[in-house]
Amino acid sequence: MNSQIIPPEKYCLITDIPGYTHDISRLICMMNYARQVTLHSVKGLTVGELDYQIDDTSNSIGALLHHIAAGDFYYQVSTFEDRELNEEELKKWGPALHLGKEARDKIKGNDLEYYINILNEVRDRTYELLKEKDDKWLAEKVTSGKNEFNIHYFWFHVFEDEINHRGQINFIKKRLGK
Repeated sequence: MNSQIIPPEKYCLITDIPGYTHDISRLICMMNYARQVTLHSVKGLTVGELDYQIDDTSNSIGALLHHIAAGDFYYQVSTFEDRELNEEELKKWGPALHLGKEARDKIKGNDLEYYINILNEVRDRTYELLKEKDDKWLAEKVTSGKNEFNIHYFWFHVFEDEINHRGQINFIKKRLGK
């Protein structure tokens, strides 16, 4: 599958997508648009630019891209499998998911294609898994602590978080002179 399931000339339409229910289609349209804008923001960046940190405690653009994919993966496990990440998954995704020092130490030296491949691989799986679900599933309620959520909220949060981190990416790019 291609994570760009919506042709570029239709990115600005929030509409039905063949093979998906009404609400899931609209969610995918929004997720897809957010992703295309993120990819546009990082187009042409070099390894050095992807690894650049404003200071010793900041995240790099590469780490933020990896974090975006890690969030997508986390919510796949959480919402489709109704479980937390296992030890192996935490080892693989934990640094990117939590960011911080471990991410700064481990997530570097990769070219843009590396990050785009991770983003696409995880998102492709999300799109495949969403084909198996319907709008009733999307509306299912989940309680965590004192808060009540629904599955739709979690997937809204995936692309909302991406948009937030894209703002950080653009801020870092300005410091690079891009």
